[in-house]
Amino acid sequence: MSERSSVFDMIGPVMIGPSSSHTAGVVRIGRVARRVLGKQPDEAQITFYNSFARTYEGHGSNRAILAGLLDFKTDDVRIKQALDIAKEEGLKYNFRSVGNASVFHPNTVKLELTAGERKVEVIGESLGGGVIRIPKLNGFTANFSAAHHTLIITAKDVKGSIAFISNVLANDNCNIATMSVSRKGKNDLACLVIEMDSGIQPIVQQYLSHLDWVQEVLYIPDIDF
Repeated sequence: MSERSSVFDMIGPVMIGPSSSHTAGVVRIGRVARRVLGKQPDEAQITFYNSFARTYEGHGSNRAILAGLLDFKTDDVRIKQALDIAKEEGLKYNFRSVGNASVFHPNTVKLELTAGERKVEVIGESLGGGVIRIPKLNGFTANFSAAHHTLIITAKDVKGSIAFISNVLANDNCNIATMSVSRKGKNDLACLVIEMDSGIQPIVQQYLSHLDWVQEVLYIPDIDF
């Protein structure tokens, strides 16, 4: 049975306009990408696709994505000044537009972010009403919404690893809502994305991070958008 949507999902969030798809959803994508990076980026290469490519300036998606990277909420009045605030904060940014990319959702943005030596690539889709989806993360299929507590584990493709991680989370009393696995190839790197109804203890994240076959563990709490 699919999850029910509330009237607030259909109407959209409290936000700075003009559009939940082109503003609120884009802010949310930026905030998720910031958490994947782990801090505010030093540099951001931002590519808008399809509908976004044609409207990102007029509908304020350029300001919205920077506002998200600055960790502003969807109703923050500073969104309107995000272009200038980003420069003041030392965030270097560049916008690109690709108007006809049939492989992407109409409202898609790709973020290539750098902070020091760390680099990440996040592709986000704004689905309407402020709802988002992250279909790709660092080249892996991800498909998470950031509406739940989200655990992202990049690790070697080891037999039994999924069952092992699931058991660790069960022992921490975490209920898994969704799980997806993407890998570059057999016995190569894999990315496990787990959405949970509740958060995990810091010691669990530390334990998973120290397993010799795990490359990285990212934990994105249920974000107060």
